[in-house]
Amino acid sequence: MLVKTRSVALLVCAEIAAMSLWFVSAAILPEMAREAVISPLRQAMLSSGVQAGFVIGALASAVSGLADRFDPRRVFVLAALGAAAANLLLLAVPPGHGLAILARLLTGILLAGVYPVGMKIAVGWGNRDRGFLVGLLVGALTLGSAAPHLLALLGGAEWRNGVLLASALAAAGGLLVLGAGLGPHHAQARRFDTTVIPTAWRDRRIRLAYAGYLGHMWELYAMWAWLAAALTASYSLRQGIDAAWLGRLTTFLAIAGGAFACLAGGHLADRIGKAQVAMGSMMASALAALAVAASFGGPVWLVMPLAIVWGITIIPDSAQFSALVADAAPPDQAGSLMTLQTALGFALTFFTVQFTPLVAEALGWPATLAIMALGPVFGVIAMRRLIALDS
Repeated sequence: MLVKTRSVALLVCAEIAAMSLWFVSAAILPEMAREAVISPLRQAMLSSGVQAGFVIGALASAVSGLADRFDPRRVFVLAALGAAAANLLLLAVPPGHGLAILARLLTGILLAGVYPVGMKIAVGWGNRDRGFLVGLLVGALTLGSAAPHLLALLGGAEWRNGVLLASALAAAGGLLVLGAGLGPHHAQARRFDTTVIPTAWRDRRIRLAYAGYLGHMWELYAMWAWLAAALTASYSLRQGIDAAWLGRLTTFLAIAGGAFACLAGGHLADRIGKAQVAMGSMMASALAALAVAASFGGPVWLVMPLAIVWGITIIPDSAQFSALVADAAPPDQAGSLMTLQTALGFALTFFTVQFTPLVAEALGWPATLAIMALGPVFGVIAMRRLIALDS
């Protein structure tokens, strides 16, 4: 029991540290934009490049069986060290340069050797408490996604400090995994099987779980990537406020708050049902998105707590979609079906992260935030149909 606790704790800390690289460019973008002229398209590509890279890396890992052919801890540490090095390339090129975008793409590719591999290590430590273990890893991903905004605050006006801090944290986190063990349920998984694609379409339960996940992903990464920019724009309409500083602080608190909601969501799903928790979470996040949009430019005491509520409600459903697919899938196809689900979801986020600032420039942030609510509304419809199917 002590070995399990120590191993899972080290893994969670490593996951938080390594995933802090994901939103580095979004967190430091205001300072980079003050130093050099970066077009809205290139600003978006700095963030969406990570999404595209992750999809490429995840599919390559699944097809090659990388984490099954080698010790997953070594895959994790090498990927984390490589991602930390790729992140440092931002210091060697002009802000917004094509090579900077390429560095973000490479970072995403390497992070595919961190999060999915970490999940594989975690589930090897449990069977009955596997839902809790998955919730821990999703919570770690969430805290890691919040970390760049805190690092940007610690780095001050010099954006390069934030880059250095994130890379150092990711490298240290990767090395932590070497101290973790592999659990008694650790086993090799099948490589990705392309024959699961027809299964995903024919099986209505799997299709509805996919639909719910895509609705969730429509909102999630667009919000995580651009909430700080939206809040900074909102706070700047009030007098006597350091809008950029407060925007980062609010974003950190909002995303970090969601990490703890993941654990509660996992426990609740075991009691009332996975689809029910996913539907409730998406209903709450859609309402929160609309509330933040409606309060845009309002007083800090109103906007800040609404944004934090949005961050808390936007993530607890995430782990449940994978669990729903695993429950509905044929046992020999579960891994490939979840891989396909993840690939489709992150492929969608490439477009939502890319186009969010462009839509904001054309329509304004209030309308853009309201559009984000369409994803969870779509997901709620899918979950209602899935619940009706199972009733």
